[in-house]
Amino acid sequence: MSKKRQPSKRQRANLEIAPKEALEAPAACAAVKKYKATKFDQTVNVVMHLGIDPAQADQAIRGSVSLPRGIGVSKKVIAFCREDVAKQAKAVGAVEAGGEELVAKIEGGWMDFDVCVASPDMMRVVSKLGKVLGPKGLMPSPKSGTVTQDIPAAVKEYSAGKVEYRNDKGGNVHAVIGKMSFKAEDLSANLEHFIHTIEKSRPNTAKGVFIRKCVIAGAMTPGVQVKIAQAVVAE
Repeated sequence: MSKKRQPSKRQRANLEIAPKEALEAPAACAAVKKYKATKFDQTVNVVMHLGIDPAQADQAIRGSVSLPRGIGVSKKVIAFCREDVAKQAKAVGAVEAGGEELVAKIEGGWMDFDVCVASPDMMRVVSKLGKVLGPKGLMPSPKSGTVTQDIPAAVKEYSAGKVEYRNDKGGNVHAVIGKMSFKAEDLSANLEHFIHTIEKSRPNTAKGVFIRKCVIAGAMTPGVQVKIAQAVVAE
């Protein structure tokens, strides 16, 4: 029987200074940055537990948002579009762009990309890749903003790190809000923007408190709970 792994010296030090109560967004971001650092620049994430019923389609939360301070990483974007638009898409950063030939390349096993965007007229072609892209969360969707008429603009936004989000089966929404190297005020700006985005996406059928809990953490740090100002509760 293997021994239970003991926390490292860094982990123990971080647990000792972890806040015991919820903090306002600026203070929460400052607290995350006070943790003892790792040798790499950790990604900072937010998770929000929402008062929704994930089993109800009309309560699904899904979308995308460009955070005001970016997220500190770039993404590889491909675009399904007409040939004339493909040239524009590549000019602003798409790693690949096209129609049937791009579908064939992916069917052949190529998957070196992070985001797919598509124009509405190309979804008939892209639908062939449902079994390939769907399980990986890469299928273009109007709800997430990856199906759009303005392909060059979408490529630029997603290449710069536009954040996609969707609730999981537990009613939680996860997202990246930056890197540990960010200034605390920049992390806070991104966090507050994301919180406001989720607040505005509240389904009409959701009852009770909408944002039940919000926590931020580095990839290898304890979490810090964020204080949320609750709006009027729906009955």
